[in-house]
Amino acid sequence: MARSVRQSKIIEIISNNEIETQDELVNALKDAGFDITQATISRDIKELGLIKIVGNSKKYKYAFIDSEDRVCNNKSISIFKEVTIWIKPVGNLLVLKTVKGTSQLVSSFVDKMAIDGMLGCVHGDDTVMVIAENSAIISTINTRLNDILNS
Repeated sequence: MARSVRQSKIIEIISNNEIETQDELVNALKDAGFDITQATISRDIKELGLIKIVGNSKKYKYAFIDSEDRVCNNKSISIFKEVTIWIKPVGNLLVLKTVKGTSQLVSSFVDKMAIDGMLGCVHGDDTVMVIAENSAIISTINTRLNDILNS
């Protein structure tokens, strides 16, 4: 089948299911009648710009963000890593210290991650405050951002 048909099906599958691994995605596509390999799935994931977010079951799952709002491209990640100085959790808040004048970029990056339970971000000139429903969600966001920062 055509690549565009397969990729449309991938978006449909990840939109309706919490798919955590490429193997799960391969199996879901095979169940839908696609004869596919893990290598092809890997290429599709890259081409579609899929990211992993925390799902309702608190496990990571694949997600699709429209190209206009795609946050986790290499340039955005590189900028985040270059301008973020430190990250500290405080209760149901996460404070990120940034290079002066770059907090809006970091705030936008974090907002677009669309992590369940994250209520939003507020930024000043060199500080971003992430607000979540509770400290457990802040812990998840903290881990996720530190993973990006230290990758």
